[in-house]
Amino acid sequence: MTTSFSRLGSANTYDNALRNISNRQSALSSLQENLTSGKKVVRASDDPTSAAQAERALNRISRIQTDQRALESQRNSIVMAESTLGDVTNALQNFRELVVTAGNGTLTAADRKTIALQLTGLRDQVFALANSKDTNGRPLFSALGSALAPFVGPTAPPQDYTFNGLPGQSASNEVAIPFTLDGDSAFMHQATRDAVFNATVGSISAGRQLSTDSVVITNPGVAASTAQLAFAASGGLQDYPSYTIAFTAVDTTTTPGTTTATYSITENPAVSGAIAPVTVSYPTNKSIAVTAMPGLSLTITGTPAVGDTVTVEPSPSIFSVLDNAIRDIGSAANGNAATQAVSQALGNIDIGMGRVSAIRGQAGDLLNRADSISANQDKRSIQLEADRSRAEDLDMVKGISDFQKEQTGYQAALQSYAQVQKLSLFNYIS
Repeated sequence: MTTSFSRLGSANTYDNALRNISNRQSALSSLQENLTSGKKVVRASDDPTSAAQAERALNRISRIQTDQRALESQRNSIVMAESTLGDVTNALQNFRELVVTAGNGTLTAADRKTIALQLTGLRDQVFALANSKDTNGRPLFSALGSALAPFVGPTAPPQDYTFNGLPGQSASNEVAIPFTLDGDSAFMHQATRDAVFNATVGSISAGRQLSTDSVVITNPGVAASTAQLAFAASGGLQDYPSYTIAFTAVDTTTTPGTTTATYSITENPAVSGAIAPVTVSYPTNKSIAVTAMPGLSLTITGTPAVGDTVTVEPSPSIFSVLDNAIRDIGSAANGNAATQAVSQALGNIDIGMGRVSAIRGQAGDLLNRADSISANQDKRSIQLEADRSRAEDLDMVKGISDFQKEQTGYQAALQSYAQVQKLSLFNYIS
């Protein structure tokens, strides 16, 4: 029978036991740190891949938060601009009601001057609203960029009022909308687009009536080329010529019931060449269709006489329309002049209100776009937060379970070490 002997080094055993206990203590400390922080990745060294994923998600969330703050600022500016356009519409509506009142045939010249003073106050209100700024001092209607006061005027004709900026509307993108609206489209007119012209009739003696309807564009192609020539000839100050229609001959006796009238048309600036005098015959007391103005037509109603004139001028802005109404109503010496001023003002104000309403509708579209962007960004934030949580957050149930298991193992290791440490040969030597 063979007997084997093995020699155990107690010092080596104790060193191994202490190292294992130290490792368990370190693991228990790490689990405790994870529980207190609520994260399974406290340092990048814990899990480099998860740490990178979490950092990337946090960066994207931070960028979304920045975009959302900018979007809120943009939304506030557009809300203010839309509200301001509503105030402009109300002021124009009040202006229109006063213009209708001025057409009352019982009013005297002094009454019309009083109304003109009221209209001046409303015009000033509209002009001030057009130059409004947001809470950051940015003009609400600066289009693609403008001075702090986008609209300048009144100045000497023909420019009258000008837009001191770059017309146009910047586009929205996937995370932003414009800060401002296109004030040029809202308040400035283009002759070939809007056909806003003011026709005034010279002084008419008592007992006669002579008035016109609104100017209309009959040939858009000719009107566009004429506008380009006028813009170049005036150095960019006038986008369409003005015309003076002067009656040089009127015959009502040669043919009973028929009036034969001859009129000349003077163009300023003269860009279309000389316009030959026109002779027309029409039933007495009926209307005359004036079609010799390039691209334009006008109907004259009443009883013309030699020396009567009709002046047709483009109105470059809603402010010009209001100024013309104030001037023509305030200076109307009789009912014929007042009727002409009121009819022209009403038609042109309606066109201007249509432009303002169109830009206000664009503001509503931008606000809807902002709501859509905000909703999409919120969804992305939720998704990115979920990605971050999966990468670095701790499953608390599993974390507590692991901690308790590690704690039990650590306690067992300590107790076993304490028991074994007491065993020694010297304990049995008396």
